[in-house]
Amino acid sequence: MREALRLARRAADEGEVPVGAVVEIGGEIAGRGWNAPIGRHDPTAHAEILALREAAAHTGNYRLVDATLYVTLEPCVMCAGALVAARVRRLVFGARDLRFGGVRSKFQVADSDLLSHRVEVVEGLLAAECVALLRGFFEARR
Repeated sequence: MREALRLARRAADEGEVPVGAVVEIGGEIAGRGWNAPIGRHDPTAHAEILALREAAAHTGNYRLVDATLYVTLEPCVMCAGALVAARVRRLVFGARDLRFGGVRSKFQVADSDLLSHRVEVVEGLLAAECVALLRGFFEARR
């Protein structure tokens, strides 16, 4: 999660909402991502999506069955759906997203009984640091 926080700070430095994500497989980082929809002119360029893309390229497989994704903010519905589609084993996130959260706050997509795959969800890792980074970013913009 510390690496995800570092990546979130990179997003903030680029004027993006500070969210960072890391895909870990077998104790090694296979993918990294930070929010970049503004800079990439791509509404799907969320930290989680970019980290999943890099991990899939790294492994040569779109299925990431032994992966854990660490992300500083609860994934949105799009990203939660991508975790299910990639068959990610476990999701660990820092802060809840009370407005757009697709895993706990608004929806429960990642581990829904309605879908063919359920992601193990762990929340709250380094939550205070994740919240402080987001809060500071938005306070500076007001």
